[in-house]
Amino acid sequence: MGSPGYYAIMMAELLRMLLSLRVLVVFVVSLSAAVAAPKPSLAPASWQLKFEFHDPARIDVVLPGEHSPTTFWYLLYTAANETGREVFFYPQFELVTDRLELIHSGDNVSPAVFDAIHKRHSKLHPFLVRPLKASGKLLQGADNARTSVAIFRSFHLDASSFVIYVAGLSGEVIRVPNPAFDPGLPQNVQNLQSFALRKTLAIKYDMPGDLESRKRAAPIRTGFEWAMR
Repeated sequence: MGSPGYYAIMMAELLRMLLSLRVLVVFVVSLSAAVAAPKPSLAPASWQLKFEFHDPARIDVVLPGEHSPTTFWYLLYTAANETGREVFFYPQFELVTDRLELIHSGDNVSPAVFDAIHKRHSKLHPFLVRPLKASGKLLQGADNARTSVAIFRSFHLDASSFVIYVAGLSGEVIRVPNPAFDPGLPQNVQNLQSFALRKTLAIKYDMPGDLESRKRAAPIRTGFEWAMR
C-alpha cells in the first residue's frame, strides 16, 4: 500500500486531469457553436420570389448520335415576382446525394432533353421556357411569372437520398470570415477574406427501394427548408 503522501499526489493528478478534460469539453462546445452554420432571418430580410415546383421526374432521351437512351432528372418550376419591385432572377440548381455526388443543372445536358420535356408537358405548360432564357429581369405580377425546368444528369443508384438546392430566389446575403485567410498574402480566389452565403431553398428527397427498383422508383419528398449556403 502507498503512503498518504502518495495518495495525495495521485488525487491531485486526477483532479488536474478532470479539470483539463472539462476545459477541453467547454472549448469543443464553444468551437462548435462558433462554426455553426448561420440561419436565414425568420422574416425575409430582402426580396423573395414566390416559387412553386413539381417534384423531380425521370426522363430517358436518345441523344443525337447515340442509339441507347440516357436518363435525366428534371424539376419543373414557376417563379413569380410579388415583391413590389422589379428584380433580376438568376436561378441556380444543384443536386447533392447522400453519397456526396454533386450535379449542377444543365451540365452536359443536350438541348434535345429540353425538347423532350417540353413535348411531354406541352398541354400543361405550353409556354415553358428554356433554362437559359429563364434568367433575367422578372417583372411584377402573376402575369409575368416564368415557368422553366432544371435538368440534371442522372445520379448513381446507390444514393438513398438527395437534396436539390435552389439559389437565386432571395436577395438575402450574409458574409462570414474565412478562417484560412492569410492577411500577408494578396486577396484572390484561393485567399478570400470572407465568403458570401445566400439564402437558398433546400428540397429533400428519399429514394426508396434497392438498386434494381430505384431504376423505376419516384423520389419521395421529405421536406424543405431555407438555408444560408
